[in-house]
Amino acid sequence: MTRPPVRLIARLDIKGPNVIKGIHLEGLRIVGKPKSLAQRYYDQGIDEIIYMDVVASLYGRNNIFDEVKDAASDIFVPLTVGGGLRSLDDITTALRSGADKVAINTAAARNPQFIRQASEAFGSQCIVLSIEAKSRGAGKWEVLTDNGREQTGRDVIEWVQEAESLGAGEILVTSVDMEGTKKGFDHALTQAVRSCVQVPVIACGGAGSKDHVKNLVQGDQVDAVCCASLFHYEIETPVSLKKWLADQDIPVREPPDMAHGQDVGAGASGEGRP
Repeated sequence: MTRPPVRLIARLDIKGPNVIKGIHLEGLRIVGKPKSLAQRYYDQGIDEIIYMDVVASLYGRNNIFDEVKDAASDIFVPLTVGGGLRSLDDITTALRSGADKVAINTAAARNPQFIRQASEAFGSQCIVLSIEAKSRGAGKWEVLTDNGREQTGRDVIEWVQEAESLGAGEILVTSVDMEGTKKGFDHALTQAVRSCVQVPVIACGGAGSKDHVKNLVQGDQVDAVCCASLFHYEIETPVSLKKWLADQDIPVREPPDMAHGQDVGAGASGEGRP
């Protein structure tokens, strides 16, 4: 059976008016503006874009909705919004701003029933559990929150299984250990997560080359790859990466020189806004 095309996702970590990038979620530096980067990646054929407010949970606020609303008027691929979503009202605001999905982390870790409440209210297809995973020895990872600032004591594998049972529709797992290093993904982590849930898994943290992406997709069988540095620093573009993966017989969504929104076999995610 042919696997569905792998989705390529650009991640925009946002602090105030800027997109920032660091290593291990620390040492953040400005790499651009949200709208210009999102437009560039859309024009280059990206499949989805994640907007993540990296300080919203820390300061108890979310200033990202205007950015999403602005993007949604010109960018017609699925948009996911995360960071500081603490209530059903916050999710409603995100969706009304133009988001197709929301990523929840801190609020869910503090109150797991928030996942059930959100999935029942909006449908599991738009509820993404975002996990910041920190290695704690062979085969063990701890869930962190607040953009890696807070320890929870939760085991990642137990948490993804619980979250799936509560209605999470996708799992976005970010390796804190590999994030920003451009040294490749934590394959043990992604394989462990992929093997214990049925919902789609998005891997994030460590992409520094096209081979890193190829090895992840072929070896770990993830449904989507989320990249930041790889695209921000123009090591690859969505265009070049898709074409190269296709040459390696890895199914991808329609090559970027074709029309936006045309799909050669959709993955788990829905279409963008009409």
